[in-house]
Amino acid sequence: MRSILTRRLAVLGLAAAALAGPASAQGYPERPITMIVPFAPGGPTDVIARLVAETMSRSLGQQVVIENVAGAGGTTGITRASQATPDGYTIMMGHMGTHGAAPALFKGLKYDPAKSFDPIGLAAGTPIVIVAKNNFDAPDLKTFLEAVKSGGAKINQAHAGVGSVSHSTGILFNSIVGAKPTLVVYRGTGPALNDMMAGQVDFMTDQIVNVAPQITGGTIKAYAIATPERSPALPNVPTTKEAGLPGYEVSAWNAVFAPKGLPKDVAAKLDAALAKALEDDNTKKRILELGGTVPTQAERGPAALQKLVESEVARWTPVLRAAVDGSQ
Repeated sequence: MRSILTRRLAVLGLAAAALAGPASAQGYPERPITMIVPFAPGGPTDVIARLVAETMSRSLGQQVVIENVAGAGGTTGITRASQATPDGYTIMMGHMGTHGAAPALFKGLKYDPAKSFDPIGLAAGTPIVIVAKNNFDAPDLKTFLEAVKSGGAKINQAHAGVGSVSHSTGILFNSIVGAKPTLVVYRGTGPALNDMMAGQVDFMTDQIVNVAPQITGGTIKAYAIATPERSPALPNVPTTKEAGLPGYEVSAWNAVFAPKGLPKDVAAKLDAALAKALEDDNTKKRILELGGTVPTQAERGPAALQKLVESEVARWTPVLRAAVDGSQ
C-alpha cells in the first residue's frame, strides 16, 4: 500500500514539474535581460546593440540592459555569455569576428560558433570600405590595387588588433588581391584612423560606421565599398564590383544569440522582439544613417542566422589560417 502511494506521489510530482516549466516560460521575461556586447562602448557593435535593445525592451516589457565585456577580439565576452544559464536572461550581440573569424584566429577557443549557441536573429549589416590616406597616389581602385601589389612591404596596412574586423577583412583583401603589405597593429580603430589622417599609414579596410565621418569630412579617401549596391550613407563611393574588384564583398554583420539550450517559447519571444525592433521606423532610420543595412525578413530568423554562421566559419577559416601560418 505504501509503495503504491509513493509511486502515485512521484507521478504527481513529475506532472507538477512538467506543468511548472511551461508556466514559468510563459511568464518570460519577469526581470531585466542582460545583452552582453563583447566590445567597448561606442563601437559599431555597441551602437547597433543599444539601438536594437531599446526597441526590444518595449516589446518584451522588461529592460534589455547592455553589458560591455571587451577583450581578445570579442571572444572574452562571447565566451562568458556562452556559459550563462540558457534561460533567456543572458543574450549576446555577436558579429562576423566572434562567430565567423574567431575559430581560425584564437587557439583553444572555448566555444563553437555553430554549436554553442541558439541563434535568435540577424540585427544589421555593416559594410566594409577600402580607405587610404588622402595623399595616397592613386586616383581609383584599379591604380590603388596596382600600387599595393607592387609596393609590397613598403606599403603599410593598419588594423585594430588581431580578431578585429579591420584585421580579418584586411587579410581577406590581401588574399584576394595578392598583396603583402606590412601590417601595423593598433589598439583600436581610433588610433589607426588618426595615424591614417596624419599620413603615417597607407590604408585599411573597416566598417562604414567607423570611417564614414572621415570620408565625408575629406580627411581620408575611400576607394570602394564591399557590397553589391552603393550605400546611401556614401552614395559617391563605388562598389568593389563597379570599381574592378568583384571578388571582395564582405559585411561585418551583427546578430543576437543565446546560450545553447534556450526554451523554444523563450527563443520565439526574443525572435519576435528582434523582428519588431527591425520593423520600427526609428530603429531602421538610425541603422541606415550609420551606413548599416537592415536585414530582410528572409535573412533575420534563427534558421537563416545558423546558415550564415556556418558559411562564415567555412569562408574565413582557410584564409585566416593561411595568414596566421604565414605570420601575417
